[in-house]
Amino acid sequence: MIRFIFTPNVRTEIFRFRLLPLFAACLLPPILAGGGVSNLDALAAVNSPGMVANDTGLDYIDCRFENASPLWYGFSTNGLIQIHLQYDHERGSPNRAAGHIHFSVEARPGSRLTFEFLNLDNVWNGRPGSVARELNTVVVSKDGLHWKPVPTDRLPGNRVHLTVVMPGPKLFVARVEPYRLSDLDRFLANLRTNPAVEISLIGQTAQGRDLEMVQVGDPHAKHRVFIRARAHPWETVGNWVVEGLVERLLKDDEKARHWRHLYCTYILPMANKDGVAAGMTRFNARGKDLNRDWDQPADPELAPENHALEQWLEGMIRAGREPHLALELHNDGSGLLHLSRPPVLQLDRYLGRMATLETLLRHHTWFTEGSTKPAFQNSGTLGDGWLQRYGIDAVVHEFNCNWIAGLNDRPSAAHWRAYGEALAGVFEKYFASLNP
Repeated sequence: MIRFIFTPNVRTEIFRFRLLPLFAACLLPPILAGGGVSNLDALAAVNSPGMVANDTGLDYIDCRFENASPLWYGFSTNGLIQIHLQYDHERGSPNRAAGHIHFSVEARPGSRLTFEFLNLDNVWNGRPGSVARELNTVVVSKDGLHWKPVPTDRLPGNRVHLTVVMPGPKLFVARVEPYRLSDLDRFLANLRTNPAVEISLIGQTAQGRDLEMVQVGDPHAKHRVFIRARAHPWETVGNWVVEGLVERLLKDDEKARHWRHLYCTYILPMANKDGVAAGMTRFNARGKDLNRDWDQPADPELAPENHALEQWLEGMIRAGREPHLALELHNDGSGLLHLSRPPVLQLDRYLGRMATLETLLRHHTWFTEGSTKPAFQNSGTLGDGWLQRYGIDAVVHEFNCNWIAGLNDRPSAAHWRAYGEALAGVFEKYFASLNP
């Protein structure tokens, strides 16, 4: 049993009645669920004689709602509110990730609060890679619905600061505009009665959530596009792009009807539902990265999400209806097209087609970032694995989470939805250029 001992002085009385409940709010639920070493360290910190009172104006940080970040928090001697993000870990690997940010702040209106984000020392592909380099922008909202991007300050030691002035008693803070399971449920519910849409279940996640495949357009169309979103839980761009694309394809106008006849679009809108529900950063509920290991058959026990998609794809191939183009949508700090280069026949043909896609994106969307260098290969991504194993033209499309150079603006859900709308015309021009 861990015991808390307080001495009878003013500082500890403030700590006892104001600070301790703040820690408990976001710390105790993970402990009760078997949270791990970081939570024990947090408890030790609560019992540390060096802790200071909260005189920042903060009342509470809530991280117990849908898609909120697992975190705990405290106060430094110089008045910073320290946000300790919790890592999620990859099975059988040193890889770890913390970068999803989504919590709400309750504080005195008008108070000026500075948050310091800690635990940003991620490990990626077995190499250290702090997310602090990419955490240049967050979004804030008074109601959790209307979001405004604001810059952060990067400091030495992989630390990031965010300063806000409370516009009222409550403020939401997120890495990017949130998109939750409930948002997807509403989106799918609106699609189910549309005769141009078919929604089928292709499997379940590790925790038993349904995986939907959304088909938009004529299944007998000459061309087929596949899109997957949300393999990594924090990267909401995919859902916003998908919404923009689907809504444009379903408009009752001549162009939309032409597109639905020309090509059929298949979408897996949220691959990592378990991670999204838990507010995690990268891995599924069994510690697997769903954008890795596509160079081999998926493990149905550890990565049932990938196994279900693999079974769907192989069924489409047997029926002679494999996708001609596949996009895997992600967020990062650069926004490149990731063109992997596995040792396959006709690699030059694939790279030529991706060059055509890049040109069309530059001409018909706000995309300007370009593609990866010629030596780039990221083995096991969906783009890499689908090309190597199935001969499908597939690419990982990253979107910069901090800045849209083509718009000279910080990104928002509205920007990403507009990108999705523009993709409808890009696909038409892509198939007209290549006629695969």
